[in-house]
Amino acid sequence: MRIAFMGTPDFSVPAFDTLRSAGHEIACVYTQPPRPAGRGQKERKSPVHLRAEASGIEVRYPVSLKDAEAQAAFVALDLDAAVVVAYGLILPAVILEAPERGCINIHASLLPRWRGAAPIQRALLAGDTETGVTIMQMDEGLDTGPELLREAIPINPTMNAGDLHDALSAMGGRLIVDSLAGLDAGSLSAIPQTDAGMTYAAKLERGEERIDWTRDAAELARHVRGFAPWPGAWFEQDGVRIKVQAAEVASGDGSPGVVLDDRLLVACGSGALRLLRVQRAGRGAMEADDYLRGHEVPRGTVLA
Repeated sequence: MRIAFMGTPDFSVPAFDTLRSAGHEIACVYTQPPRPAGRGQKERKSPVHLRAEASGIEVRYPVSLKDAEAQAAFVALDLDAAVVVAYGLILPAVILEAPERGCINIHASLLPRWRGAAPIQRALLAGDTETGVTIMQMDEGLDTGPELLREAIPINPTMNAGDLHDALSAMGGRLIVDSLAGLDAGSLSAIPQTDAGMTYAAKLERGEERIDWTRDAAELARHVRGFAPWPGAWFEQDGVRIKVQAAEVASGDGSPGVVLDDRLLVACGSGALRLLRVQRAGRGAMEADDYLRGHEVPRGTVLA
């Protein structure tokens, strides 16, 4: 097929690669504009932008697709389909309807659960035992279009957001190739979504990753997994921010935030959390035993 690829972050790159490997013609790539990043605040191109450039494919990064000029340029591509993966812009009706087979979205949840911006993190924070990928024919709603394909994956107790991101990204790349093949062969039909069981995966807000020690230990273990490795669940000790990259529920009882032993066992609102891997501001992540060799956190320390 002749397609446009519309995506921005690392999550989108495997789908781009599998579509090219499958022989589809990517007429153009749409992605978010370069933005200031890092200490120097230099403009940085998105991962999809960099991959497309390296592949010699035209890259467009309009700020909006609502103006007539941007819409006309998209329509002029004369596409069979557009594949959309974590693009970051709302697609108006004229864009959705321009390709012959419409716009096909790779969404990292088993819709209608976790419609919205952060389905991977929300599934972990909620304690879901499975998630997956849904390939969806897009409409003007928020992840409300009919489904083409879906596949589930179990969420094991040690899986964090990074692990789940990578697994679902690879799955999406495989399923989008199967979906386009099915559409081309006429063997795949879209099934309307139901709203039963629908949940909304709200965008992550700044500060949400901070650890609240008054919460239940099991809930905080999910909190750590949901924000690992980025942006990282964190607490403060003596005004220094420390991220927790891995933790587990353990036996213990005490006032929330109080360290119960010399090996980073911390009392929670209910139960206790053993910190397994931590990261001091400006440093790399370290196993707890290694961290404690250089930074004392004695029993009775109160973490904020």
